[in-house]
Amino acid sequence: MRATTSSNPTPAQQYRDINVRSDVEDASPHRLIQLLMARALTKIGFAKRDMERQHTSEKGRHIGDSIEIINGLQASLNHRSSATLTANLDGLYDYMIRRLLEANVQNNVEILDEVSALLQEIKEAWDAIASEHVSPSGS
Repeated sequence: MRATTSSNPTPAQQYRDINVRSDVEDASPHRLIQLLMARALTKIGFAKRDMERQHTSEKGRHIGDSIEIINGLQASLNHRSSATLTANLDGLYDYMIRRLLEANVQNNVEILDEVSALLQEIKEAWDAIASEHVSPSGS
């Protein structure tokens, strides 16, 4: 089995990259948030796997990526809309970032699970908003 680098991606990686790029280019702002949340959850899952396998550098990279994504979600909050909701989300994103840093330092899988569960709850609520605005015919 041949290892690949980012400068020599496999056809599957190229296909995946094209699909991701297409999804992002065609996405509504609401869909972009969904994609970011899904990506952060994936990165936390990778970090958990790497933590369990004692792959320290990969674990740190995936936790760093998830923190970066959560920072992006936090920066995208519209503070002019519901002040209470955005303040609560802002505080929750801060909490998740702090906990991810702790998980990295302490090699604590339970903290990764906690953050993943919190983010999953937010994502499910966000997904429900989208489904409320789509008609049964899909248009």
